[in-house]
Amino acid sequence: MSVYPWQSELLQKLSDDRARMPHAILLYGSSGIGKYDFARQLAKSLLCLTPVASGEPCETCASCGWYLQDNHPDFRLLTPEQDAENEQNSAAAKKNARKTQISVAQVRELGSFLELSSHQSNGLRVVLIEPAESLNAASANSLLKMLEEPPAGVIFILVSHQINRLLPTIISRCRKIDMPFPDRATALAWLNQQGMKNAEQLLDYYGGAPLNVVRNNGQDAGTESANLFLQGNNLDPFLAASKSVLLGMEVALDALQKWVYDLLSARLTGQVRYYNRHATALQALSKEVDLSMLLDFQRQLDEARKSANHPLNNELQLETIFLTYTQLFMKKTG
Repeated sequence: MSVYPWQSELLQKLSDDRARMPHAILLYGSSGIGKYDFARQLAKSLLCLTPVASGEPCETCASCGWYLQDNHPDFRLLTPEQDAENEQNSAAAKKNARKTQISVAQVRELGSFLELSSHQSNGLRVVLIEPAESLNAASANSLLKMLEEPPAGVIFILVSHQINRLLPTIISRCRKIDMPFPDRATALAWLNQQGMKNAEQLLDYYGGAPLNVVRNNGQDAGTESANLFLQGNNLDPFLAASKSVLLGMEVALDALQKWVYDLLSARLTGQVRYYNRHATALQALSKEVDLSMLLDFQRQLDEARKSANHPLNNELQLETIFLTYTQLFMKKTG
């Protein structure tokens, strides 16, 4: 695997600066642009004994072989899922649990790894932490101590989707790298190479992030949802709820949040972001909406999204939400 086309220049630059590589790197940016995949490839390249000129690993040396087999002695990966596996093995009751935090025990276990010398001639060891914001207070402080007195030959790579959730003291001890967001032409070319149908429309719906398109298997929740939302105050809340609940609560709310964002944007700026193919209809609808009610509805959706995975009566909740949606258009302004 190589890095994505929009990341190749960055990998080349980091490879050229290999001799001056900082002890800690923080890769941050939007979701769906390949930050974690880049971090994995960067780690592999740093450990590679004979990286190629582009910065990519050679894929043939012993180090690349170890890495591919997930048993490289000079590499450690910390994720919340790893902690979940440890607990599941010791507690059947937590068999289906999914951890959202990296525990302090996981970070402390790095101590023995950091005390070892490298197994290779290049003398490097790499620790990858993803997502970095899943560190809790205790584990973040434990990591901070390691970053304050970094061992020789160790490079920490932190990946963050929400950098504002990290401790400022951790951020200050890392070299921050704002990961490149692909331009539209590059993203579309890559999606077409993956055989993705309706690439333009899907790229719009997923906010320009090509990996989110792929991760959702090209699911175009926006098409059927838009056909409902376009009805404005003529929408049947009960029919809309019964259709939308089949998408899953989180997907249904995401589709409506994007639609409401575009309604608000069309009203205030004349532009839309997610439903470009319905730009004209959105602009017309936006003139009929009550702006104050729309802003309140947007906040209501934000709250509903927070509990999207809660075992509530989802269809009943959606009926209430869609009923409120129809009322946005009852009072015309302008």
